[in-house]
Amino acid sequence: MRFALDTHRLDFAASIDAMLGAADVPRISRSLAAGDIGPVRALFRSLADLGVTGLTIDAEHDGIGAEPLDVVVALERLGRWAVPGPVVESLVAVPVLLSNLDPTDRARRDTWLTGLATGDAVASATVGSVVPRAPDPEVADLLLLVDDYSVSTGSVVFVHDSVDPSRRLGDLVAVDPVSAGDTRPVVDVVSTYASLACAAQLLGAGRALLDTTAEYARSRRQFGRSIGTFQAVKHALADVSIGLEMARPLLWGAALSLAADSPDARRDVSAAKVACGDAAYRASRTALQIHGAIGYTREYDVSLWIAKVQALRSAWGTGAQHRRIVLEAL
Repeated sequence: MRFALDTHRLDFAASIDAMLGAADVPRISRSLAAGDIGPVRALFRSLADLGVTGLTIDAEHDGIGAEPLDVVVALERLGRWAVPGPVVESLVAVPVLLSNLDPTDRARRDTWLTGLATGDAVASATVGSVVPRAPDPEVADLLLLVDDYSVSTGSVVFVHDSVDPSRRLGDLVAVDPVSAGDTRPVVDVVSTYASLACAAQLLGAGRALLDTTAEYARSRRQFGRSIGTFQAVKHALADVSIGLEMARPLLWGAALSLAADSPDARRDVSAAKVACGDAAYRASRTALQIHGAIGYTREYDVSLWIAKVQALRSAWGTGAQHRRIVLEAL
């Protein structure tokens, strides 16, 4: 059995890399941290040109209706480039939510889905206790407040800073109802898809940190030698690489489980989120240790990835919450 991506998905990933590589994403992240939302909104429109913003939206609303593995491929690349903004919420959580709801106003729901697919709109949301604050509310046109028995549009009442300078978290209050009734089955579906997407982001960010740190270790010299030749550095980087590569099949397997509507899908996604979160966190700690004090500075790009990993590690469920899901399933 060959468990690898096909040519179509590899080409899709390469096209995302080419676009983001030319976009100067670190500059966009710093602009967002300074309060300028224009560059990140333009980046979302560029992602729409590649079909990324419509992956979880059906063709009726100008989306692609892609499989979960396609979502994983795309979100891993976005994590690889540390794309800022409400990525999981706008590309996955809100589209999945709207697609599975019985709305009070279907025309309004359809307009939102089309806007998200075409990149003309960006969304964020709070989802019960899983996501109590909406990420990057200032970037979003559509804010949703979701609990077990209702979905409403939201309005921001307060914005908190995050460990990631380019990421803010908003407290919302309900404005207009979108759907009423028991929304718990839909929330479970949304949380599963969003957790998978977040895990993919973490894996991509972890891989970027490994590659950047390995390159730094090859060029940085101490005692007349590259520090990459020191056994302690080699072993630390090898441990990071093993952790990331062991997490990857769990992530892809969870995507396939979700696509097959397996009864074990939620368990598999939680296992992937834990593995990807732990592997990315180890990558960030190792990157900081090998880079030294320069890794702390906001002017140095590595700090963007380190902060992103720290923020996403607890997004859409902490490690403890996902371990509990796996334990209960077993």
